[in-house]
This record gives sequence, structure tokens and C-alpha cells, in this order.
Amino acid sequence: MIREAEHATYPPRAGNLVCPLVDGVAAFSRIGEAVDGARRRVWATIAFVDRTVQLPGGRGTVFDLLDRAGARGIDVRVVFWREPELDPAPPGWEHFPGNTAERAWLATRGSRFLARWDHLPRGCQHQKTWIVDAGEPGEVAFVGGINPDRMSIVPYGHAGSGEHYHDVHLELRGPSAADVHDNFVLRWNEASERGRADGIWPAGAPADDLRPPARPGHAQGQVRVQIGRTARAGRYAGLPNGEQSVREQYLAAIDGARRTIYLENQFFLSTVVYAHLDAALSRGVEVVALVPRVPLEQVREARANPRNAALFDALAALGRHERFTLAGLVATDADATCRDVYVHAKIALVDDAWMTVGSANLEQRALHSDTELNATCWDAEAARTLRRDLFAEHCDEDVAGRGDVDALGGFREVARANADRLRRGERLHGLAVAIDPARYAE
Repeated sequence: MIREAEHATYPPRAGNLVCPLVDGVAAFSRIGEAVDGARRRVWATIAFVDRTVQLPGGRGTVFDLLDRAGARGIDVRVVFWREPELDPAPPGWEHFPGNTAERAWLATRGSRFLARWDHLPRGCQHQKTWIVDAGEPGEVAFVGGINPDRMSIVPYGHAGSGEHYHDVHLELRGPSAADVHDNFVLRWNEASERGRADGIWPAGAPADDLRPPARPGHAQGQVRVQIGRTARAGRYAGLPNGEQSVREQYLAAIDGARRTIYLENQFFLSTVVYAHLDAALSRGVEVVALVPRVPLEQVREARANPRNAALFDALAALGRHERFTLAGLVATDADATCRDVYVHAKIALVDDAWMTVGSANLEQRALHSDTELNATCWDAEAARTLRRDLFAEHCDEDVAGRGDVDALGGFREVARANADRLRRGERLHGLAVAIDPARYAE
């Protein structure tokens, strides 16, 4: 069995119930239902948020959701990321740094929830967690990579128009939800801006720090889960040495793989990860890595910089393995127009027995110094369920009855055939399109 992260704050805990949620409409339907049904508490860590995007189910915006809960007397708290370099935010960046205009907007709304802002110099407070009724019998946590923004609140399958992000969240009930709760307490109590007049909401709110959970909750299912994090050393007094357990979990899983590794990641840019994948491929493991077919400009700039030649050469070298597939997503609209679907997910599946879902990308900062959180699960049913849902969307095929080796081989065939179809201007079968690793981000 794939080993646990030995240097994590939180141990693996048995007795959890998990439900993967593919794409934003599915995730925020469940988050919205949970928040509207909350009895005591709603706490969230938010990296990016669009003030105007409408949530599914007629629930209005994220701020409508929070204000509605607050109006019912629910203890609503949010830790927002603050990055001065994103204020004002460039086009396409949905940041909420709590500046003067935004605080005036909250006042006009009469927003009653509590908020603190958290800055990380030369880094990102990147966690995307929600926890409802923390410490209560009905406690439920949501962990993953989905931001509440216009690109991400999109339907499974990516039908429609406009810019779409593909992403995944995980609903979690049981003892490990207390670890998500504990992480929020750390973030809330040590939010960097909490001592500034403009670092809290509302102005003059008392310094009501939170207590960590007394004990994990009762078992709700059968899944073994370990919460992993990335945190910078010295950033939090409650975590003085920092934490890199997400990195430890990924490398342990790659090294322990016997048959298959399936990855989805926004930034697949790590020579260490490449080296471990190369070793897995050399021993016969089937590997599929799903990435943005058209990455962000900063990735293309990195590709053009000669100092990064070794990084991209290592990625290209993976392509010498027949069992390695690099792919992106392309949707074909009703009029046969092709539209890239941006891969924003940060997940992995190994041997149909292990999976991780969270906020951490496979690149230096996310694995070493940004603030990240992943939920890692050891459970065949959960892993197969997520693989089935992802492959049905990406390949337009039902793989429920196929083993993981067969399914990943089929993914490779669909992706390569779609690359040929795309070059010929033909309609695609599903969304997956193969990418030449030697030319990625050119």
C-alpha cells in the first residue's frame, strides 16, 4: 500500500465518507446546499472570488450565500488572501483584497459575516476550503481547487460557451473533517492582517480567536483520509517548521505505483516529479498527465527562458516512454467550433486505490512555500468513482467496467486520435487531446 506522509501534522484517519465533485456547478451546488442548511457555523478560506458570478440553484453570489447565512445567526467567517500586487487586479484575476472600495461595498450590502485577510510575501494563500458546522455532529468539509469565479462555475461536460475551467473538489465527512477545521483555526488565528484596521471585517471586530477542535468527529464512512498541507517555515507560530506533506504524499504515491498514475494539474512543472515519474514509467507504469493545452503566459515565458531548459528537457524526456501521455482538453461546440477548456484541477489517482484532491499544483512554490491543502484517500471505490466520472467527461466513454490499465490505455488512444482530428478540423470524440511533451508551452 502507498505509504502515508510521515511529516504531516495530521495522521491518516479511518471512518470517512468522501464524494468527488467534478467541475464547479456540481461542487458549488453541494457547497451551497450545505451552507444554506448550516445550523451553527460556516467557515471558508478563499483565494480568488468573483463578486458577481451566480452560484447554481438560484443561490445568488458567494456574498449572497454568506450574507444569507449570517442573517440567520450563523457564525460565518472567511479568510481571504490579500496580495497587494493584485490590487487592482489585472483582467481575469478575481481577487478580493479588501481595499477601500470593497469594504465600502460590503458596508452597503450590510454584510454581517466576519473576515480576516492573509498575505504571504512572494507567495499565495492558495487554499480553497469550506467547513460547515465545524465541531458539530453534522460537520462537513469541502477541499479542492475550485474558485468561485465565472470561469469555474461551469457544468460537467463543458457544454456551452465562454471560457471554461475544469476542476475538482471533494466533499468530506468524518474524523478528517476535524483536520480541515483545525487548519481553518490556524489560518484565522494567525491571519497576517488581523492587527490592521483594514485587515478585518467589520471594522473594529473583536479579536475573537478560535479554539482548535477537541477531538476528531465520529466515523461517517469507510475511507481512510490524510489531510496534507504546504506551509512556509516561520509563517505560522502554530506550525513553526512549516509543512511539505503534500509533496511527500505525491512522491510516495508515484514511487508506490504498480500499474497506473493519472494526474490533472494546472502547473505540471517539477523536475523532481518528472524524475519520479520517469522511474515509474521505466518499471512499466502507465502514466497520463492532463494539463492546460494553452497554459498561462507565465508558463510560456518560462519555456522561452534558456535558464529553464533543463525543466522542459526533462518533460520532453518523458515522451520517450510509450506509456506516457500528456494531454489537454478541447470542447467542440454545437457549430463544430473548438474551444480550449483550461485544466485547473490538482488531483491524482494511483492504481485505482489511492487519490488526492486539493489546491496544490505540481511546481516549486506549491510544493514548498505557498499555503495549500489536499485530502488524500486510500480507497478503491472512491478512486474508481472519480476515474469513471473524469473519463466519461474527457473521453465520452463509460469506463466503469474497465480496469485502470485498460482505461488509461484507452485514454491515450482517444487523446491521440483527437489530436489528429483537431489537425484535420474534424469533430472530436470527447475532450481529451494529446500534446507533444517536447513542444509543451511553445
